[in-house]
Amino acid sequence: MANARVVFFDFDGPVCDVFAGLPAPEVAKQLTSLLSSQDEAAGAKAAETDDPIEVLRIAHEAGAAIGREVEQALTAAEVEAVAVAGPPTPGAVEALRAARSSGREVLVVSNNSAECVQRFLEIHGLGGHVAEIVGRPVGQPHLMKPNPFPIITAAEQARVGVEDCTLIGDSLTDVQAAHTAGATVIAYANKPHKAALFAEAGADAITDAMQAIADAFTTA
Repeated sequence: MANARVVFFDFDGPVCDVFAGLPAPEVAKQLTSLLSSQDEAAGAKAAETDDPIEVLRIAHEAGAAIGREVEQALTAAEVEAVAVAGPPTPGAVEALRAARSSGREVLVVSNNSAECVQRFLEIHGLGGHVAEIVGRPVGQPHLMKPNPFPIITAAEQARVGVEDCTLIGDSLTDVQAAHTAGATVIAYANKPHKAALFAEAGADAITDAMQAIADAFTTA
């Protein structure tokens, strides 16, 4: 963290439990129903997952038009979900504040829509801590993490080299995207089994508490 000039926060996990109030499987089911109404085969494939992001990928594979329709529905569901998601992840507010207080620029880099990130930050008065939001590339789900595109885009927006950036994320796709891009990554193991997976994936640091990240910013 000491060499990081800019800090990227993944959204779902490190900052917010997006679907805490509106369960992800329910959203995935709604999106699958929409997809099935226009492409039965794609709908059958989507019915095998309860991850709304995966349903989106399948929809775009089925065609641009249905992909856009499903993406619009997902974005609307995400905005609805963050309004009932409850408070930020424990320690997240402290981590955002500490990162800014340390003189670093903060961006949110997420596979969720920029609209839902913006809405959550507004609800909880956190917008002042975040310089930019790099959300899901509209109409281009293949560019979502683990693709390095969002990390590279965020570094460009911050006008720094990727090597000067650190991503805080809670998934293997975060680790993969950051390392492919050339950034360092702090893996947030918010579930016990994740720590071993992150270690195997080569995360630069691993923690099970966002508060620990906040504390580290005061000394880095």
